[in-house]
Amino acid sequence: MTDSKIRKLVLSALMAALCTVMTMVIQVPSPMQGYVNLGDCAVLISAWMLGPLYGGAAAGIGSALADLLSGYAHYVPGTFAIKFLMAAAAALILRAMTKKAPSAMLAGQVAGGVAAEVIMVLGYFAYASLWLGKGLAAAASIPGNIVQGVFGLVAATVVYTVLSRSRAVVKV
Repeated sequence: MTDSKIRKLVLSALMAALCTVMTMVIQVPSPMQGYVNLGDCAVLISAWMLGPLYGGAAAGIGSALADLLSGYAHYVPGTFAIKFLMAAAAALILRAMTKKAPSAMLAGQVAGGVAAEVIMVLGYFAYASLWLGKGLAAAASIPGNIVQGVFGLVAATVVYTVLSRSRAVVKV
């Protein structure tokens, strides 16, 4: 295995752990259902740093592990798929936008982040309504998930900007 592959694998494991911790440590209960946390911040940073495959794996594994450890085992399969797809979409959109214009980093992050959060809101609605059998009652989670998505996108953009300016984040 080459040094770059080992580095990417280690960073993926680190970001998976960060997704778990950021989801579990700060949980603000939401009156709309569930809780707001910093997990989506870590999901988006994983995507922007590691790309669609490694970032998606880190986001999916870390977020699913947080559900498992928090007592939401019934959400583990859905969370894995949803967070993987979120990170993959965010990374692919960012890559496409910065390939044409490297100065479009912020626009790519916002566009990719918005797409990722739409995937999250619709994904959890579909998972709860179809797989968990809640039907249209699952729509009650949509407002809370929108708040979670906005919070995650804003936090990720701010944190990534600060880290990249300090040269603490190196894209691999």
